[in-house]
Amino acid sequence: MKPILRIAVSLGVLCAASHAAGKAASFAPLETWKTAVAAGDKAALARLYSVNPPATAQVGGTPAANLDDELRFWAGLKSSGMAEFHPKALSIVALPGQTKLVLRIEGVKASPTPTGGGQNVVASMVQVWAEQADGWRIVATRRSEFSPDPGRRLPQPATPNTSLYADPAEAQAELRAATAVAAKQHKRVLVVFGANWCYDCHVLDATLRSKGFAPMVNANYVVVHINIGDEGKDNNDLAARLGVALDRGVPSLAVLDSGGKVLVAQRSGEFESTVKIGPEDVRAFLEKWKPGAAN
Repeated sequence: MKPILRIAVSLGVLCAASHAAGKAASFAPLETWKTAVAAGDKAALARLYSVNPPATAQVGGTPAANLDDELRFWAGLKSSGMAEFHPKALSIVALPGQTKLVLRIEGVKASPTPTGGGQNVVASMVQVWAEQADGWRIVATRRSEFSPDPGRRLPQPATPNTSLYADPAEAQAELRAATAVAAKQHKRVLVVFGANWCYDCHVLDATLRSKGFAPMVNANYVVVHINIGDEGKDNNDLAARLGVALDRGVPSLAVLDSGGKVLVAQRSGEFESTVKIGPEDVRAFLEKWKPGAAN
């Protein structure tokens, strides 16, 4: 994924935060928002947005004329022909009193013709919630318009792991630990630069964990995820040391031998778009750089 979403997450409300390792986290107020959207209940939606301070909304880089326009958009989604509505949380960043969510919103736009059918569509969204005296309220949002989903041939996560990438500050220690394990197990280290807000990063992870790839990965590699941060500015020095080019997007990979020597580093955004690659591309990469392969 190229750095489009980095702009989207830069709302100036939150900065660095930690991501605890583990399974996908949840945020209960998001479920309430989803229910209100699915029901087309504008009044219920309005109660979720902050009044003091007034909530702000943006579409792309343009501020909404007023919040009522944004409420009408979401409340009218079903009546406008959205037959299915599936928000996925990619990133949940918590600080005292505030939570920032990065969402991928998948939907099916019903066909206006009697023949039926529908078109898969997708949008991205950032929500910033603040804990106020009467509960959690949205204080800022930014979203894209819905556009056709180009589809993928790689496995996609039903529920993305919002803790896939740990705190950027942990990168050096994680890499050292992965290299130590690889040395003991005679494996190679697969270094994956990315971030939780990056959907392509979640798709690549789902691929590596899928039944078609997990046996090969587990037998040959120790995988370590290096977080480039909400603004894409963290661990650039580590990427440069390994020869990985982050300016072409993430995920971007490197393979190290069990002694920490760099064997290959992606510099041309080879895997940054999981729309453009398929299982054969991932398999060829893993086969080429596994231990004992003729590189």
